[in-house]
Amino acid sequence: MNTDFLIAESGIRQLYARFIDAVWRQDADSFSDCFTENGEWKVGGMHLKGRSEIGPTFAKLLGLNERVLILPGLPVLEIDGDQGSGRIHSTEMAKLPDGSSVMTIGVFYDRYQREGDTWRFRWRHFGLHYRGPLDLSNPMVESPDFGPPPGMPEWDEPTLTRRTQPLE
Repeated sequence: MNTDFLIAESGIRQLYARFIDAVWRQDADSFSDCFTENGEWKVGGMHLKGRSEIGPTFAKLLGLNERVLILPGLPVLEIDGDQGSGRIHSTEMAKLPDGSSVMTIGVFYDRYQREGDTWRFRWRHFGLHYRGPLDLSNPMVESPDFGPPPGMPEWDEPTLTRRTQPLE
């Protein structure tokens, strides 16, 4: 393994750390700064383009929760100079304003761009696999399988919403 990969991997792990911290703190500015100026975020049936759409939408979505904790897995990365792609499995636990909780399990499919010494998301696609009670009593969501890494969704692949399967 070469040192260029290790440096890129470290920078991308810091990107994930900044992303998770922004979600926990519900900081829309820090969250949108994780994306390139024209970055894209595909989540819950939405396709947001640019920081000017991503930040305000994030603020609205997180306003529906009292707090959200993201527990990421380990990223699988492909690096090519100042760009890369990867995927990371993620579990999110949210406390809702009414005191209830919900867990989401999915995979982020990411395309990265290095800007100076900082890595950012150029494109994020969230593949939903579960949303419901913490005891996993809801059925799993049937999500597309894009094959082993470096398999990725197409740029125009839609994302699923929790409404794809009714919450019981």
